[in-house]
Amino acid sequence: MSNLKLAFPPIVNKNSRILILGTMPGEKSLKLQQYYGHAGNHFWKIIFTLFDQPFSKDYEIRKQLLLDNGIALWDVLKTCECKGSSDNNILNEEANDFQLFYNSYPEIKTVFFGSQKAEAFYSRYVLKSPNKSYYTLPSPSSANTWKTFEQKLADWKLIKHS
Repeated sequence: MSNLKLAFPPIVNKNSRILILGTMPGEKSLKLQQYYGHAGNHFWKIIFTLFDQPFSKDYEIRKQLLLDNGIALWDVLKTCECKGSSDNNILNEEANDFQLFYNSYPEIKTVFFGSQKAEAFYSRYVLKSPNKSYYTLPSPSSANTWKTFEQKLADWKLIKHS
């Protein structure tokens, strides 16, 4: 398998206090060059609902909503080989440089994993800091059918209270 995927740069600024981490963009996201680009993924609907904002498909508005609320968005993996979009198909992965990232953005004190796989990859490659809080949320992916949108939203509300 030589379907090499490259992650996006982070959406972040110096005011970011919270970091949401995925694993690696899926096929649709890579094609659109947008985090959570698949229309069936609940990520953006969750974020807009959390902050009581009218939903927008405009990617610039989406990114700004995160930044306005002190939220950074990135992926655990920098590169990997993966056929399709399933995290279960990831091979030969390389993690992003979190030491450099956290040194550049020292205000980030809370890390949310957008799936159990994101947390598992992070735990494999990155030493968790005692100065940060870590939480694992249910995947917003439409492939996560064992939780409804409302159940995912209830779990993700933790972000707003961090």
